[in-house]
Order: sequence, then structure tokens, then C-alpha cells
Amino acid sequence: MKNIFLTTVAALSLFLLAACDDSVRPTSDQTQRHQQEQLSEESNMKVGMPAVTNFFEKRLMKDIIEMRDNPKMNTFTYVTDMNGKLHKRCNSIGFGIPYATQYTNPQKIANWHETPGNTAVTIPQADPNGLFSPAAAEGTWVLCHDPKSDKLYPVYFEDRVTVSPFELDNN
Repeated sequence: MKNIFLTTVAALSLFLLAACDDSVRPTSDQTQRHQQEQLSEESNMKVGMPAVTNFFEKRLMKDIIEMRDNPKMNTFTYVTDMNGKLHKRCNSIGFGIPYATQYTNPQKIANWHETPGNTAVTIPQADPNGLFSPAAAEGTWVLCHDPKSDKLYPVYFEDRVTVSPFELDNN
């Protein structure tokens, strides 16, 4: 009986020692995330949120987005030279579209893992034309009026452009 008891205790001890595996310990990233979360909670308790009551900037952004949505918004497109002087490139419509803007979501979920972090694996998704747009690119598409026919054509600018709803002065 004593041997069975000692064997059971020994087996249980080995099992418990095997369970003290390093993989159970949190990683340094997990520890830092936890500490950062604690600091954020403490700062929220001590400082709180800003007392925003007018939401002026949000209202401005809404107004800007609505003004940009005007399909008849005539604009003027300029490039700036090395001396900071503006050079008019064309009469245009709208405010230009950054080259890397995509019509569809650039990523699609390839795998969803039901884990404590609920992680998703995403992969690039093609645009409707079958091409994969870059995440970032220099350049802007502007719809310029052809001065000879006044038809609109997309013009691609590698230069940084300034687009304004009124003509700008160089002074």
C-alpha cells in the first residue's frame, strides 16, 4: 500500500513539474501590453476624456466631405516649383484622388482564428480591374478640362499638387 502511495505521489510530482513548462509564462510582449493597458487605465482614471462639447472639428470634417461630394465643383490645379511658386496646370473638377486610393477594400480575410485575440489572416485583394494597387504611392489623378474641347480627362501628376476651388495668387 505504501509503494502504491509513493508511486502515485512520484507520478503526480513528475506531472506537475512537466506542467511548469516555459510556454505557460507570458511573453515579454504580453507583459508589456498588460503593463501598458494598466497605465492607460490609470491615466484615464486620473485625467479623463477631454470635455468636447461643440464637436466643431467633426462638424468641419463633415462639411468638407459634403463639399467634396459636389460633382460640379470647378477647381484649379497647381504645382509648386523649387522656389515655392505656384504654376497653374489646368482648370479641373473635384479635388484630385491620391494614386494609391483603392475602389475596393485592399485586404480580404483569408483565415479567421478563434483564439483569445480572435486573429484574422488577411491577404491582398485585387481592384475591380484585376490589378493590385500599392499601399502607398506618390502621385495624384486630377480630372482636367482640355482647353481645346473643355472635355474632362484624367491627368496623372507625380508632382505634389494644390487643388483649389478658386484661383490662387502667387504672392
